[in-house]
Amino acid sequence: MGVADVIPGVSGGSIAFITGIYEELVHSINELDSASVRLLSKFQFAAFWKKINGNFLVTVLAGIATSLLLISGMMLNLLKYYPIMTWSFFFGLIVMSFPLILRKIKKWKPGSAAGFVIGVVLAYLLTVSSPVQTPDNIFFVFLAGAIAICAMVLPGISGVFILLLIGKYQYIVTALNEFNMLVILVFTIGCVSGLLGISRLLTTALTNYHQVVIALLSGFMVGALNKVWPWRKVLEYATNSHGDQIAVFDKSVLPWDFLSVTGKDPQLFQAIFMMALGVLVVVLIEKIAVRLKTKH
Repeated sequence: MGVADVIPGVSGGSIAFITGIYEELVHSINELDSASVRLLSKFQFAAFWKKINGNFLVTVLAGIATSLLLISGMMLNLLKYYPIMTWSFFFGLIVMSFPLILRKIKKWKPGSAAGFVIGVVLAYLLTVSSPVQTPDNIFFVFLAGAIAICAMVLPGISGVFILLLIGKYQYIVTALNEFNMLVILVFTIGCVSGLLGISRLLTTALTNYHQVVIALLSGFMVGALNKVWPWRKVLEYATNSHGDQIAVFDKSVLPWDFLSVTGKDPQLFQAIFMMALGVLVVVLIEKIAVRLKTKH
């Protein structure tokens, strides 16, 4: 999840979905409520820890932090120097994942089918949307944090991509570099508020409309495939915190058109190999998950 969250276009929520921890993650975050605060204020640490599923949350957070510290830099370099192969790996990962996730829908009904189609359409429309200019006032910084964290939790579109889309990526990066504490604090509060809000919404929806929500979230993953398509023509750039240019707005092109459009090698065989590797990783994760469940 940590690796995915630093790549514009890949969501940590997608990785949680692929690895089968998504619902437990959402439910655990949802338990961070007023009741858990009361337990903490009364120093009932054991009850608090059990209520929020502390072991699980700490393990996930530790994994995210570890990857951000040790692996994310390597992934960004791979994305910079080997973009086609890197995107191909994630494309294969997601293509193999959503059919496995759809197996959770035991019986397709009109509601589930509609949820899947709506998810595909919404995610696709986001991937082809052009960035917009937005105000830099404090309220919108709060809103940007809330929206970006929701995208990070939902499968399909990443929070970084949403920040790029609403024109706040550069602004937030600059605030971090310049230690603008007001902007950082408001953005963080927005993230926390959005995380708590989306977890409550998803928990309620998964409890009452489980099949429809699974179909909708799977649709998000399918619709967002356009964003991880390996062959792209960049239309607009932004500068990240390291001074490197990253794509803000681009569009998918066919591999046989890639050379004429960009002047670069489409690396078709390498891309196919990396897609196959992504598929293999999902198959291995699925087998490991089944074995662990059998042991329990």
